[in-house]
Amino acid sequence: MRPDAEVEAGSLLVAAPSLNDPNFTRTVVYIIDQRPEGTLGVVLNRPSEVAVHDVLPPWGPHVTKPQCIYIGGPVEQKTALCLAALTKGTDPDEVEGLVGVQGPVALIDLDAEPDDLMPLVRGLRVFAGYAGWGEGQLAGEIERGDWIVVTGLADDVLAGANVDLWGRVLRRQGMPLALLSTYPTDVRLN
Repeated sequence: MRPDAEVEAGSLLVAAPSLNDPNFTRTVVYIIDQRPEGTLGVVLNRPSEVAVHDVLPPWGPHVTKPQCIYIGGPVEQKTALCLAALTKGTDPDEVEGLVGVQGPVALIDLDAEPDDLMPLVRGLRVFAGYAGWGEGQLAGEIERGDWIVVTGLADDVLAGANVDLWGRVLRRQGMPLALLSTYPTDVRLN
């Protein structure tokens, strides 16, 4: 079985303490799309100093606090992606402007009218850029031990800037992964 076989839309990639790439140290990546030719996701725990209102004024008032743009990854940082947690019973396949990802999580078309979609959304987050892997690349990184693959929750997408999402996700996995959540932030493994 391929090391990335359990990765699917809605999975989380949790950076192992040994992952020293500054783009991904202590990150949690939400997988939006996984196909044989590659994988696309966004980093959930890298808020920026830029307010959504400054870049996408119509969406600014609707973004979950903090109302800033999050750095979704090192690829195409001038591209914006928006993930939303939908209200119970909303089927994204039946709503123009929404593309279902997994369960109640959907991508929002930022060209859509916010007021039309907001009654269907319980929270949303805007990301600049994304994380992407070509064919076989993610499998190699998982096999090397760079990533821990776990199931994501809709609330992970909406985690605030002051939340230690990396630690929270690891703690909810139980032992032995929960022990990794206590790993000091200032120690790097080589």
